[in-house]
Amino acid sequence: MSDEESQKQDNKINKALRGVGLFILEIIKIGVLAGITIAFVRYYLFKPFYVKGASMEPNFYDHEYLIIDELTYRFRLIERGEVIVFRYPNNPKEYFLKRIVGLPGERVKVNNGHITIYNDAHPEGVQIQESYLSPDLQTVGEKVTVLASHQYFVLGDNRPNSFDSRRFGPIDRSAIVGRAWLRGWPVNRMQIFSAPSFNL
Repeated sequence: MSDEESQKQDNKINKALRGVGLFILEIIKIGVLAGITIAFVRYYLFKPFYVKGASMEPNFYDHEYLIIDELTYRFRLIERGEVIVFRYPNNPKEYFLKRIVGLPGERVKVNNGHITIYNDAHPEGVQIQESYLSPDLQTVGEKVTVLASHQYFVLGDNRPNSFDSRRFGPIDRSAIVGRAWLRGWPVNRMQIFSAPSFNL
């Protein structure tokens, strides 16, 4: 093989190696960008959550997989009836799934199996009707809670078997991570959630 042919062969090999190197570099760039995007979505927009325990049955069962929306509450107020994930007041490393029943500034009375809300619109109080619960289910306990401007009263849907604001009191707005937006698993129970309507 002549020197010229050898040089051409070397040029071909070098060109091929440069092409492989550029391809690998592009793959690395895509991987880094994808990782940054996933991390941003994971930590600032949506968070996965596994349901643990029976406190939200029959609407949420143990081991169901939810997607928690962490963005919406930055742009609007929290609504009554929405299901939220929050840090347990007595141990911020624990996360609970409960339903918003009482809003800031309200007085919440649990009595004779019912919940009565006192607010500016209903100073004499009004019993709320919770369409997401079984008609015969009663909210056990006797408690009156006055909520500050940054506090919420939360309850589990499985009222006889839920550790909630009847026991540990109201939760602060700062403890709320986000709202349950989507049930992704099991597939046959996949659902996007919205706030129920109330008689208030």
